[in-house]
Amino acid sequence: MKVLLTGTAGGTGWPEPGCPCASCAVRDGEGPWRRPFGAVVDDTVPFPAGDLPDGYAPHAGGLGLTTPDGSRLLYAPAGPEPPADGPAYDVVLIDLLERPERLGSLRRAGLVNGRTHVVAVGLDHRIRSEKELARRLRMWGAGAVPDGTSLDTGRPPPPPAAQPRRALLLGGSRSGKSAEAELRLAAEPYVTYVATGPGSEGDAEWAARVRAHRERRPAHWATAETTDLAETIRSATTPLLIDGLGTWLAAVFDEHGAWEGDRAPVDRRCDALVQAWRSAPGRVVAVSDEAGMGVVPATAAGRLFRDALGRLNERLAAESEYVALVVAGRPTRL
Repeated sequence: MKVLLTGTAGGTGWPEPGCPCASCAVRDGEGPWRRPFGAVVDDTVPFPAGDLPDGYAPHAGGLGLTTPDGSRLLYAPAGPEPPADGPAYDVVLIDLLERPERLGSLRRAGLVNGRTHVVAVGLDHRIRSEKELARRLRMWGAGAVPDGTSLDTGRPPPPPAAQPRRALLLGGSRSGKSAEAELRLAAEPYVTYVATGPGSEGDAEWAARVRAHRERRPAHWATAETTDLAETIRSATTPLLIDGLGTWLAAVFDEHGAWEGDRAPVDRRCDALVQAWRSAPGRVVAVSDEAGMGVVPATAAGRLFRDALGRLNERLAAESEYVALVVAGRPTRL
């Protein structure tokens, strides 16, 4: 099967004519405009289309196509997931800007594997630039191609870019660090979200924060609520997202009564965490607060916590392949 992509953008193209947004302004200087999505299969069959020649069979509500040689194509625009099933697809043309976890769901179901050409389409000003698009697609194991590209399923897709085993994301309050961490693992078929914060009983504001995080996460992710991070990392069988180290450290201080007493147990827990992080068997992304850029805490306990978290961040950063500071939703690699 050959698939010619006559356009890879959303319904009005990218940049959108007359749109004053920053994304369209930046995209206007990045090369040829992307035209609205369109595809032609085997040089003659427009896709998606109503009437198909003999030998071509539609499925997935008309968004899937099987060719005479048995190759399979799926188009997954924004919106509900197409009712796809069967063996893995040879080509998946998917809108990833709205919900990249849809790719994780397809992988989990066995519909996308290492031989599937995964190409992002529906591209538009929901993302700020081609550069940011490329960064995200590298994390998700997908690609984007120029309009006019012809995909040949007789050739294997390029291998996905290797991802760091250990990634540490630092940032202040409401910096976007958690959302960035979730983006890094969004297209994985299996992820365990490790929640280290306290319960929300009796605290409406905290409950709202917890609910917002939960609703943003992909529905197929597992959740573990624990402060035993060292054992969780050592025994992990899926990628982990730990959110976050600041709440974990506060809980460890509470558990050992270390705010006013002996801090040695806290130091031992931090040592164990660093050792587990160093020997992590699989991918792990952790979120932590950058607590040293504000005013000096007014209390001795606050200063104690700031210093302990700063040392922990520094030690974990030294054992990480990727470290970034997130400010206003934008990560800067350190």
